[in-house]
Amino acid sequence: MKKILKTGWVGLVLVLLSCKSVNSNKMFYDGVKPEKVSDQFSFTEGPSSDKNGNVYFTDQPNDKIYYWDWKTNKIVEFLDKTGRANGTYFDKDDNLITCSDDQGEIWKISKDKKIEVLSNGFEGKRLNGPNDLWIDSFGGMYFTDPLYERDYWVNFKQEIPQKNLYYRNKEGEISKLETFTQPNGIIGSEKLKKLYVSDIDAGKTYVYDILSEGKLSEKKLFCEMGSDGMTLDKFGNLYLTGNGVSVFNREGKKIYQIPIPEKWTSNVTFGGENGNVLFITASEAVYVLPTKVKGVK
Repeated sequence: MKKILKTGWVGLVLVLLSCKSVNSNKMFYDGVKPEKVSDQFSFTEGPSSDKNGNVYFTDQPNDKIYYWDWKTNKIVEFLDKTGRANGTYFDKDDNLITCSDDQGEIWKISKDKKIEVLSNGFEGKRLNGPNDLWIDSFGGMYFTDPLYERDYWVNFKQEIPQKNLYYRNKEGEISKLETFTQPNGIIGSEKLKKLYVSDIDAGKTYVYDILSEGKLSEKKLFCEMGSDGMTLDKFGNLYLTGNGVSVFNREGKKIYQIPIPEKWTSNVTFGGENGNVLFITASEAVYVLPTKVKGVK
């Protein structure tokens, strides 16, 4: 009985510790500021890390995808003519999945640059312009479809009046999950069983419980801040972008601010050899910031 009680108390303590927010001084190094790697771009977006820790990102106005090689701290061009890729995410096979909004499409791009169009519409209608996505363990993807009319779109006519959150399952079937004012950044975690979606024009970020494949709980307000892009660390802290990078704990309380000396900070992810380097896309530049934490798996 004593052994059982002791084990029970240990389990309870571990649960309580896992629910406790991490102090920011255990997350960031004193005196270490974001380092600008390059400012050769027009507008950077959509960073995501491959299996090796290299971070791929888009320069949407120039229709290019680049990657940051963590070993050399250099930027390498990966692909020209990307369908005007915006948000990106790697699937389990290390293919780069892109929100390519030129024709309202979602692409799969292999490492040898073979391209497959995965989706180009919903119920026979053109998507507005897929913006950001997150892929779950089932092989399905949640993606946001706001409307930012681009000057490079030719003969565009809006066919879907709402701006929605969708789920595309591994068979390619798409379901509409929720309508927003202007959905934008999205990130999820299998470990935490949470999905976060920003309604940027409403100035809010929401959180869902992931219940099963493509099934979510009712949305709950997470914080009174919209975001262009976002990421999560292993402790469940959420990193939102816009005016620099704002870090919120799991209770929706802001705990840290990372200033970025650019007009707009669009997106953020974790990369590098150990997954503990914050890679930040901001206007014409990209930055890296070593941290004491890793991105969530």
